[in-house]
Amino acid sequence: MSDTYDKNDIINKMDKSLAAFKKDLTSIRTGRANPAMLDLISVETYGKRMPINQLATVTVPEARSISIQVWDKSNVTLIDSAIKKSNLGINPQIDGQILRIHIPQLTEERRVELVKSLNGLGEKGKVSIRNIRRDSNDLIKNLLKEKKISEDESKNYEKEIQKTTDINIEKIDKILADKEKEILNQ
Repeated sequence: MSDTYDKNDIINKMDKSLAAFKKDLTSIRTGRANPAMLDLISVETYGKRMPINQLATVTVPEARSISIQVWDKSNVTLIDSAIKKSNLGINPQIDGQILRIHIPQLTEERRVELVKSLNGLGEKGKVSIRNIRRDSNDLIKNLLKEKKISEDESKNYEKEIQKTTDINIEKIDKILADKEKEILNQ
């Protein structure tokens, strides 16, 4: 934390949290093939954990299928295993160095599971925003205590922080509502 209040710094941090939330959402399967749904899956290989897109070329040849062209044949089974262990409910078919994933229609039960998972990601995003608010408010209190800002400035800054927090929470709620609607209405 710096020793001065910077509204732009707080906005940037909240924007980064919002972007991370949006990226997490891409991993949720909605019945259509999307290479981003594999982004959160990592594979233990070469002595470290690596995302699939650093081990293979991921493409979407059709609306309901994903093709993974693995560069190193020794990684094929590792990637297959990592995908099966993920919570995506998909099973790749191995064809040499290519893994083909057919995205099945979502069942009603799976839709409900996805909405629960979606809400969990939403809460995680909101907690991240609230943590930034808390840290910012703590900074304001310290500045006030050290007499670097007046009480009026303190109140104004806290209002600004709360307003920015509310805006970002609303954005998350809107994104969640849209994604939930997309999942339930396919």
